Amino acid sequence: MDRVPPRVQLLVAVLTVFSLTGASCGDEQDDIGLGTAGRGDVVEVVDAPATVTARAAATLTAAADGTLASLTVRPGDTVQAGQVLAVVDSPSAQQRLRSAEEALDALKSAGGGGGGVKNLSATQKKTDDAAAKAFGEARKAAQVIADSGVRAGLLAQIDFAERSYQEAAASARAVIAAVQRGLASVTKAMAALTTAQRSQAQAAYDLAKSTVDALTLRAPVAGVVQLGGTSAAAAPSITDLLGAAAGGQAPAAAGAATAAGAAAGPGVDPAVPVGGQVTAGTAILTVVDVSQLGLMAEIDETDVLLVQPGVTARVELDAAPGATYEATVTSADVLPSTSARGGVSYRSRLTLTQGTFADGRPAPAPRPGMNAVAHLQVRQIRDAVTVPAAAVFNVGGKDVVWLVRDGRAVQATVTVGVAGQDRVQVLSGVADGDRVVVRGTDKVTQGMDLPR
Repeated sequence: MDRVPPRVQLLVAVLTVFSLTGASCGDEQDDIGLGTAGRGDVVEVVDAPATVTARAAATLTAAADGTLASLTVRPGDTVQAGQVLAVVDSPSAQQRLRSAEEALDALKSAGGGGGGVKNLSATQKKTDDAAAKAFGEARKAAQVIADSGVRAGLLAQIDFAERSYQEAAASARAVIAAVQRGLASVTKAMAALTTAQRSQAQAAYDLAKSTVDALTLRAPVAGVVQLGGTSAAAAPSITDLLGAAAGGQAPAAAGAATAAGAAAGPGVDPAVPVGGQVTAGTAILTVVDVSQLGLMAEIDETDVLLVQPGVTARVELDAAPGATYEATVTSADVLPSTSARGGVSYRSRLTLTQGTFADGRPAPAPRPGMNAVAHLQVRQIRDAVTVPAAAVFNVGGKDVVWLVRDGRAVQATVTVGVAGQDRVQVLSGVADGDRVVVRGTDKVTQGMDLPR
């Protein structure tokens, strides 16, 4: 085997090293790309997950136990506010109204009676205890009702009835105290006590009458009808609970009632048929106002200060691929909510308009609850000095770019303005026409040779 002279070996080694170094430098240069600063328009976009919302939705429920006597609409019908939609037949509610009316009439015709002071005090205490228990149970039941509007209305009605009773009871206690001091007659005390009892009876009658009136279900808003409700939670009858003050028995705990005999689960229609049994709180139908659709968007805390009323957005729906809808921000919440993506977000409300496909065809109208992505155009600038977004990176908390000066890399600190997806406005540090590194910024070093 021929041996290679040492001098030749050394020459081969040097050439090999030179060849590898040259290839390495060439590869590194190939990984570096340049761009140019220029004037143009920039739009900053914030993307946010969103859900389509209806203008309003109201679920109508049975006011008492009974049967669905009639249903005057079909699913998908458009109805007007105040229109009768269904009627529930409830013999028990009718009976409670008759009983409450009889008790009220009896108290209205009753005058002052005899009896000792001890009996007056005992009667007053018994009345107070029964009223306190009834109002407490009624308030507890109302608190678990899911519909905030129904819950607030019931609580307001209970509060008013309780205040009326307390005023009458306070007068009765004052007169009884006067009797004990010999300053008033027992007859006057009995009259005051009867007034307090009459106040309680009036509250029970008013609520029983409200229950019977509510057996005729009317549309609270104009909209489209669908059978059933948005939840299966049942609301108890407040009349039943307040009736306990008159010696009646309080019903089961709120939320325990469901449509009698109704099955639930996949493959089962939750709607109540005509003639079907219902309990107090059973959802009969829901009216959805879709006259003005909206969006509820989750804005990340890092972007929410840029989202102001009037900001426009381009919206894409999962259910309508290729379609684009326009929206406008109307408000942004002050308090945060937990983001579906984790962290803190703020709800923003937008109005939604009719969408179109790329070829100009009208897009289908969305339905409430559909998922969407809102591309909010939060800031824009025209005819500004811009650089490709890839040119800007951060060093030590400052935004910088690599400039090309006389064929060499020079790191320059810049002030960024409106940040678009592709280009970024630069307020200082770069001039129109400057060459900047847009690819391989991590491979560039200060003073490195770069192509012009």
